[in-house]
Amino acid sequence: MSFSNNIPEPTSRRHFLQALSASSLAALMSGAPRLRAEEPVKHPAAKADCCILLWMGGGMAAPEMFDPKAYQPFQKGLPIEKVLSTFPAINTSLDGVKISEGLPEIAKIMDRATLIRSHVQPDLGTILHSRHQYHWHTGYVPPQTVAAPHIGAWMARILGPRNPVMPAFINIGQRLEGVGESEELKAFTTAGFFGAEFGPFNLPFPDEAARSVKPPDGMDAGRFANRYQLYRKLVDANPRRDFMSDHQQESMLRAMDNAHRLLQSKDKAAFDLTEENKSVLDAYGDTRFGRGCLLARRLAEAGARFIEVTTEYVPFVHWDTHESGHDTVARLKKEIDRPIAQLIRDLEQRDMLDRTLVIIASEFSRDMMMEGAPGSEARDQATAKSDTLEEPKHYGLHRHFTGGSSVLMFGGGTKKGHVHGATADERPLVAIKDPVTITDLHATIFTAMGISPKAVYDIEKRPFYATEDGKGTPVQSIFA
Repeated sequence: MSFSNNIPEPTSRRHFLQALSASSLAALMSGAPRLRAEEPVKHPAAKADCCILLWMGGGMAAPEMFDPKAYQPFQKGLPIEKVLSTFPAINTSLDGVKISEGLPEIAKIMDRATLIRSHVQPDLGTILHSRHQYHWHTGYVPPQTVAAPHIGAWMARILGPRNPVMPAFINIGQRLEGVGESEELKAFTTAGFFGAEFGPFNLPFPDEAARSVKPPDGMDAGRFANRYQLYRKLVDANPRRDFMSDHQQESMLRAMDNAHRLLQSKDKAAFDLTEENKSVLDAYGDTRFGRGCLLARRLAEAGARFIEVTTEYVPFVHWDTHESGHDTVARLKKEIDRPIAQLIRDLEQRDMLDRTLVIIASEFSRDMMMEGAPGSEARDQATAKSDTLEEPKHYGLHRHFTGGSSVLMFGGGTKKGHVHGATADERPLVAIKDPVTITDLHATIFTAMGISPKAVYDIEKRPFYATEDGKGTPVQSIFA
């Protein structure tokens, strides 16, 4: 059953926030989710123990990355209908498969990858990044009557930690305060109704990660432990059942217990990037994303279950390229190319890649001509409205496109050197072969991790599935 049948379609950011606030409050007041006894689920054998999601927040244009089309250099007066890609294609280590110029290191490891070129997203009418990112990360189109858990929270809840002191779900590189759409980001970067203990350990700045597992400045470990115990007593003695259910309160206390164990453990050294030598730091590059990839490798080694590393979503910044798209993407390629390739090589060298699923994805693609998909009535948010190129800042793919995007995967039981699906070579660049929806992509990811797409919990006496209505079907052809 759908959880959105009785909720009006949001038509603006304000309506979306109102709906999210209602579902977040419902999550705080909800009781403990319980496995649905009448629908026993058999989980598949796990192909991976750890999942690393490299998130290109803001809309990574597939024709500028992993699915290049006909290239047209900038020329004043060039009709924008002729602009399919603003970078030429380059050869890769996988015979016959090309990707976009500016990704030379990723090109060298494409023979280890599965490339999905037919990922599709629904046209949600009003194409808000926050709505599409919520959908991608939870599998559910917002708003919902309950707070939907992030896919990392599902892994934390069903699979548990690989290392009892290491957070099962870690989020690297995204600030949740002080950036545009922060409330929307918080809405899906949670464990939802599962409770705080299954939510993310947030590390917005990788270089500062070691500080997050130490007592605050000026407070020694003993004083910190005493304050922690006092806080526990205060919470236990003053339950706020008018604000938070017993389940949510107990889950928060367990989250505190988990954090306290980590602070007392030697495994907290995994958060300290200064333990790496200069050559390793240089290999990953001196950027937040590069450092995030290195931190992800260290945390995967230490036993984290799910790690998301993002280039950080900020409206009209990074991949949210509504103008100066070509120059922005050229810069972003330099930031992501080397660390992604180094992460794959390091996992492979450590014999970890086969049991680690690495995913590179974004909420949708981009096109020069159309918003949404053919036939969409979505409002065009691009700043360039001319039919011809007049300024370099308008050169680049800047309209949101949901008809066909790319997902790149490594390890986790996926095939090496495999391409799934295809998009048209001429506009509209829609998926024309073996489309993969978000529901089926999540089913594929969950299956690789040993979770049934039909896993279901009762929340507020209603079933809630790992994939929407339990209908996700894994793309079996991508597995080795």
